[in-house]
Amino acid sequence: MKWLRRLYDWVLSWANSPYGAWALAVLAFAESSFFPIPPDVLLIALCLGDRMKWLYFAGICTLASVVGGVAGYGIGWGVWAAVDQFFFGYVPGFSHETFETVRALYEQYNFWIVFLAAFTPIPYKVITITAGVFGVHFPLFLIASVVGRSARFFLVAGLLFWFGEPVRDFIDRRFNLVTVVFAVLLIGGFLALKYAM
Repeated sequence: MKWLRRLYDWVLSWANSPYGAWALAVLAFAESSFFPIPPDVLLIALCLGDRMKWLYFAGICTLASVVGGVAGYGIGWGVWAAVDQFFFGYVPGFSHETFETVRALYEQYNFWIVFLAAFTPIPYKVITITAGVFGVHFPLFLIASVVGRSARFFLVAGLLFWFGEPVRDFIDRRFNLVTVVFAVLLIGGFLALKYAM
């Protein structure tokens, strides 16, 4: 866990860097369409480093994440026709029946699927891409993304504004526990997505 602790300390160092907000924007954008690490880690670090900028950091994170979600939607919408036969032919468990089942879920619960992925540990990038694949009504996708992402990031940043020092102390003392809980939530999000579809 020493390397993870060093990585955590390095991420915290962005809070004192003039490029911290840019790094947050890049991470939030990338995570919404293809990158595996969620932006919450850097958002937390920046808010702990300068609690008075919590609205600024949450706003940047939300905006970049939604724009990244639009890019993910575009990937799904524009690339699916070129790769669909690969998925149907070579990905275990991926069949026309599964595809149609997921399509029906999107038709019935489109807003809620996007919103829940935007707000919870369910991998948002998977939903942005599949929303493009299934042609979810774009304005509805955008509204669900804005509502879900802003609720998540402003909630996290707001909690850090109000309880910043105790949160920092807790993370410093219980770093291993925090990383395990985060990993469990991430894995739980993937499992929830798998069994929901």
